[in-house]
Amino acid sequence: MDPRYILKVSQELNFREKQVAATAVLLAEGGTVPFISRYRKEATGSLDEVAITQIRDRLAQLKELDERRATVLESIDKQGKLTDELKEKISAAESMSVLEDLYLPYKPKRRTRATIAKEKGLQPLAQVIFEQNPTLEPRLEAAKFVDADKKVASVEEALAGARDIIAEWVNEDAPARAKIRELYLETGKFESKLIKGKEQEAAKYKDYFNWQEPVKTAASHRVLAMRRAEKEEFLMLRIIVDNAAALAILKGIFLKGLGAASQQVDMALEDSYKRLLSLSIETEVRLITKHTADAEAIKVFANNLRQLLMASALGQKNVLAIDPGYRTGCKVVCLNAQGKLQEHGVIYISQSEAQRQEAEDNVKKLCVKHKIDCIAIGNGTASRETEQFVRSLKLKDIQTVMVNESGASIYSASDVAREEFADYDVTVRGAVSIGRRLQDPLAELVKIDPKSIGVGQYQHDVDQPKLKQGLDDTVVSCVNQVGVELNSASKQLLMYVSGLGPALAQAIVSFRDLNGAFKSREELKQVPKLGAKAFEQAGGFLRIRGAKNPLDTSAVHPESYWIIERMAKDLGVSIAQLMADEAVRGKIDVHKYVSDKAGLPTLLDIKEELAKPGRDPRAKFEAVEFKEGVLTIEDLQPGMELTGIVTNITNFGCFVDVGVHQDGMVHVSEMADQYVKSPTDVVKVQQRVKVKVLEVDLPRKRISLSMRSKPRDPMPPKINAGAPVKSSQPKNDAGPVRKQIYRW
Repeated sequence: MDPRYILKVSQELNFREKQVAATAVLLAEGGTVPFISRYRKEATGSLDEVAITQIRDRLAQLKELDERRATVLESIDKQGKLTDELKEKISAAESMSVLEDLYLPYKPKRRTRATIAKEKGLQPLAQVIFEQNPTLEPRLEAAKFVDADKKVASVEEALAGARDIIAEWVNEDAPARAKIRELYLETGKFESKLIKGKEQEAAKYKDYFNWQEPVKTAASHRVLAMRRAEKEEFLMLRIIVDNAAALAILKGIFLKGLGAASQQVDMALEDSYKRLLSLSIETEVRLITKHTADAEAIKVFANNLRQLLMASALGQKNVLAIDPGYRTGCKVVCLNAQGKLQEHGVIYISQSEAQRQEAEDNVKKLCVKHKIDCIAIGNGTASRETEQFVRSLKLKDIQTVMVNESGASIYSASDVAREEFADYDVTVRGAVSIGRRLQDPLAELVKIDPKSIGVGQYQHDVDQPKLKQGLDDTVVSCVNQVGVELNSASKQLLMYVSGLGPALAQAIVSFRDLNGAFKSREELKQVPKLGAKAFEQAGGFLRIRGAKNPLDTSAVHPESYWIIERMAKDLGVSIAQLMADEAVRGKIDVHKYVSDKAGLPTLLDIKEELAKPGRDPRAKFEAVEFKEGVLTIEDLQPGMELTGIVTNITNFGCFVDVGVHQDGMVHVSEMADQYVKSPTDVVKVQQRVKVKVLEVDLPRKRISLSMRSKPRDPMPPKINAGAPVKSSQPKNDAGPVRKQIYRW
């Protein structure tokens, strides 16, 4: 690894060089983020996953910058224009924008007005004018370039051509571009306006029909909303600055006096800014703000996904799952404690009294036959009616739980579902997915593209490769944090285990199908193509329930078993006794076992793990019951208090399922009695919350909710209410404050 990278990353991220260097080496050797953060704390100085990911990503960015730098140098060198001074500047460039500014004059370009002027031989005229000698008479000088064959027909044409060349020089000047870019970023404003005749089609973007706000402080969700509206051809979007201020910057850089030549340069500056520089820099700043907004949106999506994947699991219980429906009936499946499909069928609860009675009998029989512990109901169409039906059965000691079914239909039609349930149709597969989500959300949701789960904001508008990387990192982190049961995990779950991937996951499943359940972690080494490196990376994250060696059920890495064996021997007990007896564990002096192979951080982790081997870090399962009698949006009334589940979090608030088939919106300003900087400071996905209905918009099917214990202070009266809407950001920076209209 280039030592310059190590130094730069350590300075930027405020880590010690030794930490960055060690992390870089481990990553280069094939170490995964979860493995390094969990099992290589001595090397990294106990850096966590966030820090290791930051180092990984920044190192990749620096490598990308150097690769681009090499391409630029090669291109300019081939043109024979690479001077020592230019090479030094390019080598010193620390960002892609600076590098591209330096490359711009040498970048192959289409034929421009300046190109045409150069073809006419006007570059020497442009050069002498640009020097701005106070004694120069530009018209007299230009007359020398008027030729007989009318290539340059007049003095005016010669001067215009010279100004075109100067305008391009100004546009390609790196320091000038940097100054104008800074002006746009510091003082620029987004300005959006409705395209005439699109009022009805663009109704959901009403807040942006005549809107301005500073580039510097624009929230990511508003930037993405305006860009989407522009893409859909509802709005015109610009970034505007004070043009006089921009021209003042250019004149300060390029003007050298008040002579006739300077007047020509002044004209060229105005043309360059209006025709070239302003448009070019606006495009750049739009891209910069897009990247910033993308990063924030991806962060929000990843945080939501983490909370959803880490939601509490019911665990190994027998489940009857129902995918509700009216005309086609409710699909019912019975799953055993391991999620295996035992039986399936259809019940009808709304067509006739006879069918409803038959449905009651069937559900009761299935509950007895399969010793059902819990009933899972998908939260889609007819879910509340189905819930009422199930609760009316008064099934003793059986919980009824509403399950978010977002993405279940995607799963049911996927290759994964067809592979798992080749002999069943999509309706059965969807019901199975609902039941398994209740048993273990993480194990089931990894089978679905995260973008189909519905916990992001503008996920289809952001940089897709970066989104995929961010979401994959999140899934990998969650899977390895929880750990995976080796003998029951699906291929889709195993592929996210550190060091495995799709091919090795399939190899493990095939080996398991052929040879039966794994009896120890050591048996993993018999799996074809699973080498020492993969075993090192994966071993500690795989669990074997009921294994002969109790350490195989824990998060202790196999490479550290010898340490526990020594501890047990020193205390005169078995490993099982050591894990079971708190008093015995209390006698362990970890400092006795510090060595080159195991430092204090690892030993402390081991001691903690022995106390709760294989513990699930997820919270205890808690069911949520919706308000009885409130089934549809029409049943809601302002002031009504409800219990709900947070389904999605954005920068401007959160969405809450209150059991009416349409999520309500809690604006960030309604999330708490005190100021809330970020919704994630208050709520998590799948969290149970108490809300109050503020407003119900039936035509647009929008529900405004509040989590405050007391009403918010009323907004002060608007001054000049008839004037165009300008930047009037609320204290919570959540978008234009009007009559609680939210953008879904």
